[in-house]
Amino acid sequence: MNLKKYTDYALRVLILTGMKSDKELATIKEISAVYHISQEHLRKVVHELAKMGFIESIRGRNGGIRLAKPAEEINIGKLIRILEADFELLECFDKGTNHCVISPACTLKHVLNKALIAFFNVLDEYTLKDLINNEEELRKLMGI
Repeated sequence: MNLKKYTDYALRVLILTGMKSDKELATIKEISAVYHISQEHLRKVVHELAKMGFIESIRGRNGGIRLAKPAEEINIGKLIRILEADFELLECFDKGTNHCVISPACTLKHVLNKALIAFFNVLDEYTLKDLINNEEELRKLMGI
């Protein structure tokens, strides 16, 4: 399984933004410089995160972004379920497009489904706060 770059970028935006104090704002320019990601890509990600209620966008000369809720309230499993639309690991996961002849007797789909459930059970145990608990080390690596 491979998460989309969009999801990766969204997680990175939230990690950096989550490390800011309540009064401090992150900017797309700063995030772009830290992660070496195009500002245009980040604008799209930030816009969607704001629409979903994970971040607030503050306009103006001294504007930027901040978390819309505390980091401990942003569940990583829930976030990834929202950002990733497709978890059909095999053709047989979609009954509408399944043409596999062994599907009725195949146990592989059950094994993979069980693995997917376990994947999300682990992610559900973590919040954004857990991802930034090593903030000092992250700051050094980010150069901030």
